[in-house]
Order: sequence, then C-alpha cells, then structure tokens
Amino acid sequence: PALRRLSRYLLSRYQKGTRPVRDWRTTTNVAIDLMVYAILSVDEKNQVLTTYIWYRQHWTDEFLRWDPARFDNLTQISLPAESIWVPDILINEFVDVGKSPPVPYVYVGHHGEVQNLKPIQVMTACSLDIYNFPFDVQNCSLTFTSWLHHIRDINLSLWRQPELVKFDRSVFMNQGEWELLYVLSHFQEFSVKSSDSYAEMKFYVVIRRRPLFYTVSLLLPSIFLMVMDIVGFYLPPNSGERVSFKITLLLGYSVFLIIVSDTLPATAVGTPLIGVYFVVCMALLVISLMETILIVRLVHKQDLQPHVPEWVKRLLLERAAVLLCIRDRKKFSQSRTQSSDVSRQVESNDGAAKANRYGCEDPRDREAVGGATPTPAFAGQAEEGSPLTHGILREMAAIRQLLEKREEFRDVAREWLQVGYVLDVLLFRAYLVAVLAYSVTLGTLWSVWRDA
Repeated sequence: PALRRLSRYLLSRYQKGTRPVRDWRTTTNVAIDLMVYAILSVDEKNQVLTTYIWYRQHWTDEFLRWDPARFDNLTQISLPAESIWVPDILINEFVDVGKSPPVPYVYVGHHGEVQNLKPIQVMTACSLDIYNFPFDVQNCSLTFTSWLHHIRDINLSLWRQPELVKFDRSVFMNQGEWELLYVLSHFQEFSVKSSDSYAEMKFYVVIRRRPLFYTVSLLLPSIFLMVMDIVGFYLPPNSGERVSFKITLLLGYSVFLIIVSDTLPATAVGTPLIGVYFVVCMALLVISLMETILIVRLVHKQDLQPHVPEWVKRLLLERAAVLLCIRDRKKFSQSRTQSSDVSRQVESNDGAAKANRYGCEDPRDREAVGGATPTPAFAGQAEEGSPLTHGILREMAAIRQLLEKREEFRDVAREWLQVGYVLDVLLFRAYLVAVLAYSVTLGTLWSVWRDA
C-alpha cells in the first residue's frame, strides 16, 4: 500500500537526533498558534493560573519530502511524533505538569511541512492582582521559547495574523466564572548576560471575572445591614431598644464576615478593596453603637444629674437647632421659659411658707375677714392647737419641697432630653454623610474598573 511504502521511504534512513536541515546555517522557522479553550482555575493564594489551550506548531523538515506521483498522489501522511525531530519549545511559566491527553502523531506534507497539533492543560505562574476584586481583570502571559537552541538555529513566528489571534473565541467555553477578553501576541529576543539570543513568542491571556455572584452574596447583604443601621437611628433616643438593636446588628455583621471569609481571595501581597470595605463597615457599626450609648447616657433620667451648662444650651439648643432645621425648636425655648417660671414660683412659695410657719396664718385669710384681729377665745384655741398645727404645716412643707424637687429633676431631665435629641440628629446626619460619601467613592471606583 502507498501509505506503508511512503512511511518506510521517509523513516528508513531518517535521523531524529539532528535538526532537519541540509545546510547547518539554515534556520528552522517554527510558526506557533494558540487558542484558549477554557479557564479552569485561578488560584490567587498561590498565584497560579490553570488553562486549557489548543496549541499548534508548524515547521519545515527538509528530510521529509517526496514526489506524490510515486506514491499514488499522496500529499499528506501522519507519522509518529516520536519517530521524527520535534522542536524543544516549552512554556517558561510552567509550574506543574498538566494533565494533557497524549497525541502520538503529526501531519507531514510532501514539501516537508510538519504540523503538530495538541491540547495542553497549562498550569502557569501569574502575577494576580486582587485589589479590584470582584471587578478584577487579570493579564497572564504564556511565553513559548526553545529551551536550548539559539535564535540562529530555531526562530519563532506567529502562524496567524495577530488580529485573528486576539479576538478568537471560537473554541472558548465561556460559561464559568471568568470571561476571556482577548489574547495578545508579541515576539521578542531574549538573552542572558550578553550570551546568544533566544526567540520568544509571548501570548498575553486577558481574562475578567464575572462579578454578579459576588455582588449578590457579598455586597448586597452588607448594604442591607448598613441600611438597617441607618434606619435604627429613627428609634427614640430615650428608649433602650436602640442599644440592643445596634448590638444585634453588630453581632449579625460579625457572623456575616465569618461566613464570607472563605470566599474572599487571600494573598500575601495585598488585600482586596472589598476586604477594606467590610472592615470600614464594621468600624461604622461600632461608631454607631458608641453614639447610641452616648445619647442614651445623656437622656437617661438620674436624680443626681446636674443642670445643662449654658454654653451647651446656646450651642445645641439654639445654633445647632437652627442649622439642622429642627422644626420643634420653639418648644425648647418654651420649655426653658416654663422651667424658669417654675423656679421663680418655687422661690415665692418658699417665702410664703416661711411666713405661714411663723405667723400660722395666711395673709389672704386676713383680707377675707377684713383685716380684723382674732378674738381672745379663738386665740386661746389657736394657742392650744398650735403643736398640732405646727406639725401639719411642717409635713405639708416637706411634701411641697419634695414635689418641687421632683419637678426640678423633671425639668433637668427634660433639658438633657432636648440636648440628646439635638445631638442625636447632628451625629446621625454626620454619620449618614460619611456612609454616603464612602458608598459613592467605592461605587465610582468599582464602576470605573468594571468599564475599563
């Protein structure tokens, strides 16, 4: 048969140990091509990229030529790859032996063109930048070069046009986490310490992560918890429920961070921005809890609570209330006027109490009887009942003082409640501005990175 005769004719005196050129000055040109089939894994911790590629080589073997007319017009034959000379082209970034299926044959044309096509699972080292996670774009290189032969012996070139290689996604399986953007190609000469040069063909595989899964599972729960923290400021400041609510949110966020810690990529080089985002959100929750504790401490009713200082009243109840556009700030001035009236009334009542204590008679009662002096008989009865009357008056004075002191405590508590309310509004708006500015900054950065 023609195939057997041609195979015996080509391999009978073939020597695969030497480069297949008749003149040793002739350079063997090897054209290579690459198509990305799948992105298998991206290990950020170990900085390793695992891809599955279709790799093709093409070179001319001057000792594998024949006349098709002598062999039944055969123009192409497949020969065992181990029986002929194959260039020693490797990938510089190899870090482990891939699980590639063996392809034992190569195609040979009657002019000596040899085509070596094989799929390769490539595990290569790659400098992975995870700062923009989950909107990161990775650029990993695959450098093909002859490990031994210089450029004057083996030269490399690109099989197809660079534009065709760049946007070729015909065989790419794009249903995973990573999306192939393009493949760039670049030829260069490489030399070590002014020695002979080597030919290198670099392929830059540019991939982008699909962020939808991480947006739903990481960003949205964190945003919801922060929104609930902001809504918690609408609870009354004098109620203890706000503290327990904030503590529950802080505990829930801590559990959330423990759950998502395995999802975030970890490297020894740097930390992704989303990790910084979670830490800052945790800090904001702690600040919110501290603000709540401060407000509850101010408005909590205590018997030994001092009066509100005048500078605090002027600063918060007057100026800050105007700046914050608090609608019921008129009530603050009314309450302060009422408290001052109550204090003046208390002082006048104290004077009347002293007069009654010594005279045992109200001047208004004298006016009611026309200012007449009591009769001797009535005076004697008053003198006889004076111990009982004095005791009753003392008890009434003590009750009045207790009620006045309680009213004073209520006025003090009311003033601190007003101060706490204004301070709560002030801190809430400052906290809201900080959260909004932080969210807008991160959203802008991630939008720029996603569209870049």
